[in-house]
Amino acid sequence: MSRADEAPSMASSAESPFTAHKFSFFNQYPHATELKKLSQRSRPHVSPSLGELLKRVEDAQSDSESPAHRVLDLSSFACSSVSSSYPFVLSFENLTYSVKVVRKMPLSSCFSRDDNAYDSKILLNDISGEAREGEIMAVLGASGSGKSTLIDALADRIAKESLKGSVTLNGEVLESRLLKVISAYVMQDDLLFPMLTVEETLMFSADFRLPRSLSKSKKKARVLALIDQLGLRNAAKTVIGDEGHRGVSGGERRRVSIGIDIIHDPIVLFLDEPTSGLDSTSAFMVVKVLQRIAQSGSIVVMSIHQPSYRILSLLDRLIFLSHGQTVYSGSPATLPLFFSEFGHPIPEKDNRTEFALDLIRELEEEPDGTKSLVEFNKSWQAKIKKQRSNSSQNRAKQLSLKDAISASISRGKLVSGAPNSSTLTSSVPTFANPFWIEILVVARRSLTNSRRMPELFGIRLGAVLVTGIILATIFWRLDNSPRGAQERLGFFAFAMSTTFYTCAEAIPVFLQERYIFMRETAYNAYRRSSYVLAHSLISIPSLILLSLTFAATTFWAVGLAGGLNGFFFFFFTILAAFWAGSSFVTFLSGVVSHVMLGYTVVVAILAYFLLFSGFFIGRDRIPLYWIWFHYLSLVKYPYEGVLQNEFDDPVKCFVRGVQMFDNTPLGMLPESVKLDLLKNMGNTLGFNITSTTCVTTGLDILKQQGITDLSKWSCLWISVAWGFFFRILFYISLLFGSKNKRR
Repeated sequence: MSRADEAPSMASSAESPFTAHKFSFFNQYPHATELKKLSQRSRPHVSPSLGELLKRVEDAQSDSESPAHRVLDLSSFACSSVSSSYPFVLSFENLTYSVKVVRKMPLSSCFSRDDNAYDSKILLNDISGEAREGEIMAVLGASGSGKSTLIDALADRIAKESLKGSVTLNGEVLESRLLKVISAYVMQDDLLFPMLTVEETLMFSADFRLPRSLSKSKKKARVLALIDQLGLRNAAKTVIGDEGHRGVSGGERRRVSIGIDIIHDPIVLFLDEPTSGLDSTSAFMVVKVLQRIAQSGSIVVMSIHQPSYRILSLLDRLIFLSHGQTVYSGSPATLPLFFSEFGHPIPEKDNRTEFALDLIRELEEEPDGTKSLVEFNKSWQAKIKKQRSNSSQNRAKQLSLKDAISASISRGKLVSGAPNSSTLTSSVPTFANPFWIEILVVARRSLTNSRRMPELFGIRLGAVLVTGIILATIFWRLDNSPRGAQERLGFFAFAMSTTFYTCAEAIPVFLQERYIFMRETAYNAYRRSSYVLAHSLISIPSLILLSLTFAATTFWAVGLAGGLNGFFFFFFTILAAFWAGSSFVTFLSGVVSHVMLGYTVVVAILAYFLLFSGFFIGRDRIPLYWIWFHYLSLVKYPYEGVLQNEFDDPVKCFVRGVQMFDNTPLGMLPESVKLDLLKNMGNTLGFNITSTTCVTTGLDILKQQGITDLSKWSCLWISVAWGFFFRILFYISLLFGSKNKRR
């Protein structure tokens, strides 16, 4: 759906003709905006929670015979919904955060260890404020002012030992575990699976976030209600899309990103510049959706670069930052009075936020910076605080956190579907679903997305097939001569190394999902172990098909030994090699964050594995200080396994009589001379050697290659064990490498 196609549907879902007339009136008469906001505050408008929307959808579906998707009239909920006055208050006091940056120093001092080589850069400096339920608090400022840092601090995305100050909800310090359950964080980038539709994306989010106790039909109804709330009904069946696939528009993508994080109806919603990169209409639609979310009983905290006049009318609280310091905190309505008393009145026709941001930029260029504005804001805040303390009517009753969460659940906000309980910890489970449900949902989502991009697996299958055909034609029907034995060794070495190199395509797979994974696991959508197990399980069928294709293409064409039993062992060894290689590459993708760097590391390490596998240099010839790498080589074990499968036959002969002179200077001698040499050698050794006497068997070749310490089945199981080992390392890398917190 193009952006041009989006505008009519957005306009119809967001603004009626009367609404458009209202905005034109307020644009003409700026002071009327003050009256509008005052009237809004005197008549609190409470939008329905998702639980209430779900009930309305179920009622509508039960009353209607057709399952057609219906649009809900949200206005009818305004009078029926009952909410206590500000049950949730998110307060933050004296937030201070700094990082160490390397000081520019001369080259001579770079080699000396000095603690004074770092400077401390303050990103947040003594910031305080509060956000209330039913309101949108917006953080504004120029690039580098600390907007995203403040959002991260409130969302517990900064390590506690680095952040000074306090963040409380209803006066109680928030634990990380509790905040993960009752809140959501929407990143600036739209991190979505490209080949899933809007409805599928939200449905998978519902499967993760909503408990197993909710039936499939109720989850479906909840998703449909959310689609209506987000204004995405016309795009519900459209895929998200990416650079190579046409999908929804930018504004719709942003609303889908918001939707997947609010499917469980969080109490607190954090957003990092949700309007960046959008046109004015799409940006207004996004903030309009956020207003509905706030009015349904949530606290919405967002950063925004420069809101338009229409967006400003939807915001309830503003915090302006400059180099990590607060230069204004309060309602948009008091901006003119604030800057008027500061000595810089806002012209009536100017956009208030644009004027404020321009003035802040001008002050930042002066020698004293924004020091005067920061000090004036402190005195302004002290005066407001004093007025509030003297006014009894502004003292709203604040519920305890446990009571507020219980009241929120009773209103229909599910908070991961937790039942109303007497204890706070039991009412908010860490994960909404059991372990095995998460595995099924992760696997189903990944398979659905991959099934719509068959070219990715097709290219890999084609590469394996072409490689197998080339090897089969080059090593066609090898005989049992000394040269045939040597060519078998080359075939096995190349075949085993090829299986590992073809696994390198798995690097971009996780890297593309990396930030989606970090976003989802940061707020307990599912366990990291569920993700690792699901992706391990769904990779097995493709590895089986690749292994079967390669084994069937090469085994009989090359003329390998063992018959049907030999083929199956060859197939299982190839499968074990694919499994170990895929696991190794998956582990590296969890450690390396860049695709090209990942390819470089994988190719280099696999080359080292092949070098120390025993093909180029025997085990007994490897220096002692490198022998450890020989046993770490992933290529060693499948290579030795298939060699034993081929040569472990005491009856099969590869060198007979005069063939021992092949590949030596004596090989050029006449046949009669070679026979005389054999006779003389036999006389010397004490037994008869003829042209048909077996000189070298398959066991002799294995001994020459130094393959004597492990059986072929041991090699097979060690390769399988390597695969499990690297999957465990992948899990550990995700456990420690995806904390998603600043230090």
